[in-house]
Amino acid sequence: MISLASLMEESLQIAWDYLERTGEIEDTWVASRYLGDAIELMIRQGQRSRLVLSNRAITAYLRFRDANIVDVKPERVVR
Repeated sequence: MISLASLMEESLQIAWDYLERTGEIEDTWVASRYLGDAIELMIRQGQRSRLVLSNRAITAYLRFRDANIVDVKPERVVR
């Protein structure tokens, strides 16, 4: 049986590798923190499948990231 620390590490690595390969990581600190927290919560809730953990964390991160994008465009100044 795999330790919970190894389960967390492997699940995080799967999610990170996917997001990095697809260019979805904009802020590495935010992505790392969000994925780690999401996976830890699911493990605490009893989930033990690496693929379920990583896939759900990926989906949650993408939703979080998309909901928190601030699009700042300079206003056009007419003189």
